[in-house]
Amino acid sequence: MKRIIILTGSELRHKFFCQYIASDDGIKVINSYCEVKKEEPYNDSKNDCNNRLNHFLTRTVSEKDFFQLFVETVEDCSNSIYLNKGEINNTMYIRKIVASKPDLLIAYGCSIIKEPLLSLFSGRFINVHLGLSPYYRGSGTNYWPLVNNEPEYIGATFMYIDSGIDTGEVIHQIRAKCFWGDGPSQIGNRLILDMSKVYKDIINNFDSLKKMPQLPVPLNERFYKRRDYTEDSVLILYKNFYKNLIGKYLIERNDRCKKVPIIKNNTLERTV
Repeated sequence: MKRIIILTGSELRHKFFCQYIASDDGIKVINSYCEVKKEEPYNDSKNDCNNRLNHFLTRTVSEKDFFQLFVETVEDCSNSIYLNKGEINNTMYIRKIVASKPDLLIAYGCSIIKEPLLSLFSGRFINVHLGLSPYYRGSGTNYWPLVNNEPEYIGATFMYIDSGIDTGEVIHQIRAKCFWGDGPSQIGNRLILDMSKVYKDIINNFDSLKKMPQLPVPLNERFYKRRDYTEDSVLILYKNFYKNLIGKYLIERNDRCKKVPIIKNNTLERTV
């Protein structure tokens, strides 16, 4: 049995993730450190449309559709500890984590991890980046491919964590499933479901994971920051869906995905 500690957030998708991982008979979650962040200041009285706020409200409703039933009905063995955003690097929590002697540290949606945790658990600290590295890095890496008409770049990257931003050695990647009629929230939440399944496989098969050849950094690598998330970008996103972004992608999917190779670790039993 693998004894793990999860470092994550506190929103519904994070709660689902913790409970789902903890529901596996082969995994013991010692603790889940769940960071609580402040509300985003998207409610701007000067903007009657407030596209960013509406986008997040739509995502919240979709998350309830995907995750709430599981969270409310499945036994919670995740042993959650709630803390403020950024506190995971505090000495008190570091000492508690080290004293717990976990086999692995598992990260999903937490703050940037600093020393000494990086060194203390080198080679035993896995992160999932919701995006396909090295193509898209930084913030909103499954948002911007939809703004840029590139659904083939939506996915999840499992990597050994390091001091960079989405730069660790990649273990495995999956691409998002898209279907006719999907909106951005449906694509993103379905990906979280698939990501969680694969994360289980990675934990259970950790000792036999193979070292994979890494992808070269492309010349057109995209790196976005939080300040890039503007009202106009949300307008472009939904205009793309109105213009049948997903329908066009599904017709061209095979050819488009061939141009965007991803890393698949054949050690894993499950392919999503």
